[in-house]
Amino acid sequence: MRHLPRAVARSLCPAAIAGMVIFGPSPAGAEDDAPKGPAVTVLKVAKSCFSDIVEATGTIIAREETSVRPERPGLKVTEVLAEAGDTTTAGQVLARLALPEGGTLQVTAPVAGVIATSTAQIGNFASAKGEALFTIVARSEYDLIGLVATSDMRKLAVNQPATVRIAGAGDIDGKVRRIGPTVEPNIQQGMVYIGISSQKRLLLKASGRALIKTGQSCNVAVPLTAVQYSSAGTVVQVIRRNRVETKRVEVGLMSGGNIEVRDGLNDGDVVVARAGALLREGDPVRPVMAAEAAK
Repeated sequence: MRHLPRAVARSLCPAAIAGMVIFGPSPAGAEDDAPKGPAVTVLKVAKSCFSDIVEATGTIIAREETSVRPERPGLKVTEVLAEAGDTTTAGQVLARLALPEGGTLQVTAPVAGVIATSTAQIGNFASAKGEALFTIVARSEYDLIGLVATSDMRKLAVNQPATVRIAGAGDIDGKVRRIGPTVEPNIQQGMVYIGISSQKRLLLKASGRALIKTGQSCNVAVPLTAVQYSSAGTVVQVIRRNRVETKRVEVGLMSGGNIEVRDGLNDGDVVVARAGALLREGDPVRPVMAAEAAK
């Protein structure tokens, strides 16, 4: 067997060593950290506050109605100065009536408020025992009498703030004024009175919906799309070192497309924005932050 010259052998040693470095095993963990697999949109979870809302549906009534009539019988209406829907002040002249012996009598508003109905027409007769010329919603105060699920009744308390939504009138601020002491047995719902003050005329007996804020909870939040429900429980897919980890979570309140996570996630965790069955525990992925994906 022929031997290579020593000079040639010495010249091959660096190359052999280099080949060992190139083809040798990768450093521990390099494979896990290398981005590969499908691209998925992710986001960092952050803390958010959620309002605990109880919903009540019902009808609008006047908290107190005041009827306006003349004190004497047989008076004819000669002038009408206000009509239904008008806002009045206490003492404001609403109509003038002709006296049988001559002269006129002024009909005034006994309280400030909104005129709910009016039957006053020029030429008609009015009396103390007849139909009221005007009915006034005293002090422009209304109530939404709403029904609430029995399971939510225990959350209610007087003075809790509410947003009352009425068709044609928009959103109006309200407050829990009174809570009914009983439950309707056939429908298992209780009654709540939501007080409303509005200078614009609200249609009595109109339907409305109240969103009552009964409390608040602050925890980390994720989009509803990030949560999966299965027989194994409620889970979220977390990304750690570019791989999928499935975490069981305890969820709470919902608002605006997000859901509160009370246990299982920490502030700053990176989660898959739209979890899906195609991603499984340990799968490698290439995470793309939601803000970058939207560009």
